[in-house]
Amino acid sequence: LSHLTDDVQVGDLVFTRIDVKPFREVAASTGSWTNHVGIVIGRNEQGPVVAESTFPLSRTTPLADFIRRSQDGRVAIMRMTDALDPQAQSRLNAAAMKRTGIFYDTGFNLHSRRQFCSRFVHEVIAEATGVQVGEVQTLAQLFGQNPQASLEFWRLWYLGSIPWARQTITPASMLASP
Repeated sequence: LSHLTDDVQVGDLVFTRIDVKPFREVAASTGSWTNHVGIVIGRNEQGPVVAESTFPLSRTTPLADFIRRSQDGRVAIMRMTDALDPQAQSRLNAAAMKRTGIFYDTGFNLHSRRQFCSRFVHEVIAEATGVQVGEVQTLAQLFGQNPQASLEFWRLWYLGSIPWARQTITPASMLASP
């Protein structure tokens, strides 16, 4: 863990796997091991700090705690191709902080007043840098590309009717983003 905390930079995306049924279904439905993402926004006396949207509210978390929550300690850290200059780092921090304290969106709706992890990170990066990380897609597109997804689970999750036209973004699409 110490080699990770020494090497991470502001703007790095941190991917983990939360071992809770709905999040395991997110991973299975996207064909990926990851189901959660946060973004490094700075450092404090405990080390790197990750901003994340989590249940019940979006917040900041020490990187070590963020990783400790991951199933089997699995983590991936991705860095944008262009390093962030101090101004971009400041914009990134401000973009993340204005999104903290917002309730979690269990419907994974890109246009909700609530947040979910990949939307949170996607918006923070876009606002701070203008870069689009990940793929925005409808649930119809997502499930169409991933026939292994348990539609039975998602019908129950969405109380009987999957909102096929709903736009979302997933940690898996962010991990695969160039």
